[in-house]
Amino acid sequence: MKKDIHPEYFPEARVVCGCGNSFVTGATQQMIKTDICSACHPFFTGEQRIVDTAGQVERYMKRLEKREEMGKTVASAAEPDEEEEGAAPKAKGRSRKKGSKQ
Repeated sequence: MKKDIHPEYFPEARVVCGCGNSFVTGATQQMIKTDICSACHPFFTGEQRIVDTAGQVERYMKRLEKREEMGKTVASAAEPDEEEEGAAPKAKGRSRKKGSKQ
């Protein structure tokens, strides 16, 4: 093995999380700062937390609300008018060409 090519190893390296949790491990850096650890990660805690990056959640919710409103207006416009009395009911489905077999 070559000498002097490996980084310095710190057996008592401190890891500090954004939630305030800290623990000691071995690493090549003396102090490691992290945003999420096993004490606050949703996989380990069972909590569901939405991490909003630049308002993406709000934009998605607005799009979802618009889609629901559009669906309501389209559904109300698609309701058939009452058929006139005495008029023959409209045929439903596709019409067949002459001479075609089922």
